[in-house]
Amino acid sequence: MARKKQSVKAALTLSTTVADPIAILMEQLQAALGAADGDAVDDCVARYNTMVAMAAKHVNLPHPALSVQLVPVDMVEGNDYNPNKVAPPEMRLLQLSIATDGITMPVVVADDCESGNYTVVDGFHRTTVVKTVKTVLDSLAGYMPVVKINKRIEERMASTVRHNMARGAHQVELSAKLVTALKKHNWTNERIGTSLGMDPDEVLRLKQITGLAEAFADKEFSMAWE
Repeated sequence: MARKKQSVKAALTLSTTVADPIAILMEQLQAALGAADGDAVDDCVARYNTMVAMAAKHVNLPHPALSVQLVPVDMVEGNDYNPNKVAPPEMRLLQLSIATDGITMPVVVADDCESGNYTVVDGFHRTTVVKTVKTVLDSLAGYMPVVKINKRIEERMASTVRHNMARGAHQVELSAKLVTALKKHNWTNERIGTSLGMDPDEVLRLKQITGLAEAFADKEFSMAWE
């Protein structure tokens, strides 16, 4: 009877192995990673990035947050169009938040093909804190968690506006300048409104701000997007 039970157990183990080889590989990977705990941070980061990229590809869901990567913070650069500015008290609060809770949201970046670095789409102030607060920088070993959205410059500009507006932090004057920039990229009035999450009245108000009259001289807004 004991021998029969052993045979059944062996058969079940073999069946599990054949049916789910990925589970076996993950156990082996976990053991190998445990044995490599003392490796250099750069080596650990490289493995982390590879594993996360593989996992994101396996899940195959179209959201950048599923593929967080660690990149050297010195390679993360601000953009010249961000219309969100943080007052000193809020900046100090952000520093305290990161120092206390750590980075809880990755910075959104895009590849800069010319420099080989990364341009911030959202998260400039988080990047500033990591670069300037040594304790935070040391805790990240000089790296920054990022997610990438590689789009054309005007699409990235619109993404920056959406991120800022979703948090309720957006300066009207700078928003107007950004809308003007999108107009120069030949975006239609309707596309600007739809992409930035603005209704016709909101965009009409922006039109009144200095510099927008000329940008929208081609035609008036309709009262609703066609």
